[in-house]
Amino acid sequence: MATSAPSIKSWRCPMHSPSVVGFPPTTAKRAGFFSRLFAPRCAMPGEAFGAPGQGNSSRIATVTVIAVLLLWFGVTASGMVKPLFLPSPQAVYEKFIMAATTGFGGATLWEHTVASLVRVFGAFGLACLFAIPVGVMMGVNRVARGIFDPLIEFYRPLPPLAYLPLVIIWFGIGEFSKVYLIFLAIFAPMAIAARAGVSSVSLEQIHAAYSMGATRFQVIVHVILRAAIPEILTGMRIGIGVGWTTLVAGEMVAATRGLGYMVLSASEFLASDVVIMGIIVIGFFAFLFDLMMRYLERTLVPWKGKV
Repeated sequence: MATSAPSIKSWRCPMHSPSVVGFPPTTAKRAGFFSRLFAPRCAMPGEAFGAPGQGNSSRIATVTVIAVLLLWFGVTASGMVKPLFLPSPQAVYEKFIMAATTGFGGATLWEHTVASLVRVFGAFGLACLFAIPVGVMMGVNRVARGIFDPLIEFYRPLPPLAYLPLVIIWFGIGEFSKVYLIFLAIFAPMAIAARAGVSSVSLEQIHAAYSMGATRFQVIVHVILRAAIPEILTGMRIGIGVGWTTLVAGEMVAATRGLGYMVLSASEFLASDVVIMGIIVIGFFAFLFDLMMRYLERTLVPWKGKV
């Protein structure tokens, strides 16, 4: 009696089964942790070959983080590096508890974090509100492209510290100047990504929509914007990363709270443990937002990389 092919849910990679083509059963059973960890991904049902780089890398990432932490512990415990240059994880953790309870630089760690989050995500929200429409207009209209493209391409390579003095002269040293500086840093990559997404739309899809009676507005909304979403989300991920790197520059100007301000204040007193603690906190929130954007990307554009 013929047996039916296994479904996708019940299918199991032969690399993880006791017997594999090219591998005797005893060899597969004796395979250690690292052999299974770095084993190549098998092709799923319906695939001739697995795509390069495809597969889950969470276990490898976990091993990498643990290895870095162990190396940090070992280097600091052995005394190879002075605590001034590389404090131990215990010292950084103690400073984290101290900043969270008693505070550092006139505010607690939570107050510093909230101040930075408001600045970064306020600038990010403004960039989403203005940069994405500008990028779409640059992609669908040659007049808009001629107006905005030279301006964006001129200031995009400039580091924020280059136009920071001009921002201070124009808007003073208040909160708006800090948000505006981060906004300028985020605006360019998001606008360019939106324009690239519009330019990547298949011409056949546009012709098909017109042949079915769609208007120009309907083509832009239902065809071009939908196809540009993956590039727009990538630009948002890049933009928020640029925003976090610009945060320290923005909080150099008359700031009394913020993670960047805390790091800069600690560096003046050679408090490297506070500096590393602040860097870890900034990296944590940046990584957390990036994970959220990846989830949003998988939800909104599940077809990305599959067509």
